[in-house]
Amino acid sequence: MSALTGLGPLLRATMHHDARRVAPWVMLLSMLSVTSILGYDAAFPDPADRQAFATALGANPALSLVFGPARDLMSTDGFNTWRAGQLGTFFAGLMGVLIVVRNSRANEDSGQAELLASGVMARGTRLAVALGVATAASIMLGLVCWLLTVAVGGGAEATFVLAASFTSSALVFAGVAAVTSQVGSDARVASSLAIAVIGGLYVLRGYVDSSGAADWLTWLTPFGWFERAAPATENDVRPLLLAVAVAAVLVLVAFWLQARRDFGQGLVASSSGPEAGRLSATIPGLALRLHRGPLLGWLAALGLLGALEGTLSSSVGDVIRENPVMAQVLAAGILDPDLLVFRFLVTILQLIGIIAAVMGVQIVLRVHVEELEHRVAPLLAGSLRRSTYFASNVLLALGATALAMLVAGTALGAVSSRRVDTVAFGDVVRQAVATIPAVWALVALAVLTVGAVPRIRAVSWLGIVGTFGITLLGPTFKLSDAQLGVSPFHHVPVVTSAPDWTQLSVVGAVSLVLVLVGFVGFRHRDVG
Repeated sequence: MSALTGLGPLLRATMHHDARRVAPWVMLLSMLSVTSILGYDAAFPDPADRQAFATALGANPALSLVFGPARDLMSTDGFNTWRAGQLGTFFAGLMGVLIVVRNSRANEDSGQAELLASGVMARGTRLAVALGVATAASIMLGLVCWLLTVAVGGGAEATFVLAASFTSSALVFAGVAAVTSQVGSDARVASSLAIAVIGGLYVLRGYVDSSGAADWLTWLTPFGWFERAAPATENDVRPLLLAVAVAAVLVLVAFWLQARRDFGQGLVASSSGPEAGRLSATIPGLALRLHRGPLLGWLAALGLLGALEGTLSSSVGDVIRENPVMAQVLAAGILDPDLLVFRFLVTILQLIGIIAAVMGVQIVLRVHVEELEHRVAPLLAGSLRRSTYFASNVLLALGATALAMLVAGTALGAVSSRRVDTVAFGDVVRQAVATIPAVWALVALAVLTVGAVPRIRAVSWLGIVGTFGITLLGPTFKLSDAQLGVSPFHHVPVVTSAPDWTQLSVVGAVSLVLVLVGFVGFRHRDVG
């Protein structure tokens, strides 16, 4: 038997089965680039508008943290590179991770891999198939993105480099997922480790771009390599070759590790549960135990993110003054640099709030996963009421997101207040507290879908993505108040400027209604 016996039939079957899951990723990421091309001329029809946009970008360094440096906002391709480049590579990497874990380690957890292994199949075939599907999806993403973007007016060369960066990101993080699938004790741990790597490297890239750190530090993260390809300006594909080479090395490491671990087990073994049920014997305790590891990881990551971004507060004023147009505005006394520093912190808290909402949505969506894996029905077969079970998970999601905002706000306030005399620690913490109801609104949307209509639970993620785009880019694109109001974060007042809490109270009321509808739906629908 060869090392990859059975590869062909299993690869064809897996690609046929996985196509409907991969296609949305390919189309949505391609649309990220396409909509940038189509929307640029409409949003910025003349050079004056484009210059104003560049000025607005310079006034908000938080955008560079998320989207990377803007090398050329006066051209369509340059704008596309800024808006779609880093975000596209981030989500392309996430696509690669999910494909590999789903088709390798998750099959072991579900028992499907054991059924396949009973046939004529080599040990490394399933991992090779998972990587093969990820590679095909990566290439398809790059090809579709390039064709569609060029069709709507994007430059052929600039778009090729941009699309190639998406492909390279998917490949390199598919390699990361192949390694974590051998290390983690199960598929969930493998995914969490790989996604943590993506998130950590993305934050590192953002910090380097926003802090004015040495330029060579961008070589420490693959997102820095994609940035150095510089679509629309330098169009240098050599950094992308480095990503492909690293992906190949990671694949070799993954196969080497797979040959040395037990089937169904990771190199890092899962810990055995306690002899007595203790807290886990209660429904709230069970919910907490299911999410304990990820929760601790989220809290630590958000606290670190808050502290890291707090170090940037002292350089915000300098970054703004280095923008020639903004320097003229400040010199005329139109804007106060101190106010802009706190506005930067407000934007950072909004970004942290959106990330915290991801954690809350994951907790709520876990309820439906438990249903599909037939672990909820046995609990409800006894005296446990549906509302009690559902409430244990919903309250955990709301409490965890609130705690995350407090942790991140405390870290952000502690660091920024030490670096900038005009920033008060209490103001930053109060702003973090004021942001919590907006975070809860996104979690409430997940409660509604999971509780009442779980088949549309993907709406929860659409809510987060839409909120992200409107919150960070809406003011720059001059959206109306009604359009900006779709984001719950638009209604969060700035606590240092005579805040009006009316709109935020409405957000809280709407969130309460969504939660109540979710509870009613969960009480009456079929479980599983």
